[in-house]
Amino acid sequence: MSRTYELDRAHVFHSWSAQSLIKPMVIDGALGSYVWDEEGTRYLDFTSQLVFTNIGHQHPKVVAAIQEQAARLCTVAPAFANDVRSEAARLIVERAPEGLNKVFFTNGGADANENAVRMARLHTGRRKVLTTYRSYHGNTGAAIQMTGDPRRWPNDGVATDVHHFFGPYLYRSPFWATTEEEESDRALAHLEATIQLEGPSTIAAIVLETIPGTAGILVPPGAYLAGVRELCDRYGIVFVADEVMAGFGRAGEWFAVDHWGVAPDLITFAKGVNSGYVPMGGVIISDEIAATFAERPFPGGLTYSGHPLAAAAAVATINAMEDEGIVANAARIGEEVFGPGLRELADRHPIIGEVRGLGVFWALDLVRDRETREPLVPYNASGADNAPMAELLAEAKSRGLIPFVNMNRMHVVPPCTVSEGEAKEGLAILDEVFTLLDRHYDKN
Repeated sequence: MSRTYELDRAHVFHSWSAQSLIKPMVIDGALGSYVWDEEGTRYLDFTSQLVFTNIGHQHPKVVAAIQEQAARLCTVAPAFANDVRSEAARLIVERAPEGLNKVFFTNGGADANENAVRMARLHTGRRKVLTTYRSYHGNTGAAIQMTGDPRRWPNDGVATDVHHFFGPYLYRSPFWATTEEEESDRALAHLEATIQLEGPSTIAAIVLETIPGTAGILVPPGAYLAGVRELCDRYGIVFVADEVMAGFGRAGEWFAVDHWGVAPDLITFAKGVNSGYVPMGGVIISDEIAATFAERPFPGGLTYSGHPLAAAAAVATINAMEDEGIVANAARIGEEVFGPGLRELADRHPIIGEVRGLGVFWALDLVRDRETREPLVPYNASGADNAPMAELLAEAKSRGLIPFVNMNRMHVVPPCTVSEGEAKEGLAILDEVFTLLDRHYDKN
């Protein structure tokens, strides 16, 4: 074992882990869509780490921008104006829907959601926040309470006035729907009933991941987000779109909401804004909500808000994405390679129950039985119950692919810069892996 690994196991406390049960892979270097370990073994990164290296690993323009900024001005307090922070804000709002013209910078996605909720509560004078069960919004106080997946359970009670409802998920519809139109209509009726029963005058915000990411890359049916927008307008509720994972090219648009032409009141972002090269997140703020704080101080701030190194990385990332057509590449790879290729895998492997996604943001819903849609592993499975998914991870890695797995799903989320050849290389590896996993299908 290397010294790096030994020091990690001796001193590093890892996220979301039982510390004695993990064996973290040592990453020694990376470039584009690939990473390699200390032995020089190369792996195709179909995770974008935690779905954030949208521009790929070690993009030379972004690395150079960080180096140049470090040589000129490493850091400055947020109370001072700074050229790269100002330019980053301009580039971000120019790509946001019309009417959102201010940016509050944070250190990441969780504190972006925290501050968005604070803004909504102060703007409306209300307290309650509604979010979906199948969601993830971060690990800080209110953000983990807004989260719908099992990571919330041991953290329940750290914040108050957060209430959950069911979002659309046609493949496992909680509304007995059989079409996208039915799913959208019934999900919106359920949301309106929740609003009415919770009390419209008590609800500050509805916070939705535009496309729920870790919860399953659940692309909403066509009319759903417009319907949420209409409900928010009708009841005076702030609509917050969490684009931390779905934004900055991941779904084949600058922001995923662009697929549906919907303008939220607040958009939270992080990850892809600078591919995670330096931590950064933020809230894009509508003119109406920004006006609330024109002469009234916003009671919030962060020491590193709009940090120059992070802002310089964001400027370089957005410009490179524009100049090199990276958002268009993500859309093309999704339409021409991943969409058809993953559906072909599903045709060959019965263990794949559903394929869904956009851009370079895809999920395979794995099942034991396509008729009953029983998940390959139980909800929140661990240990022996999770053995098939652990096998998937190990077999893919042994073939040079790092996949993103969560519960009974495998997510296909490489960088937005992924080439057609790299995408097909990954699909070929997955074909081999699912050939092995098909034995877990109950009807074999």
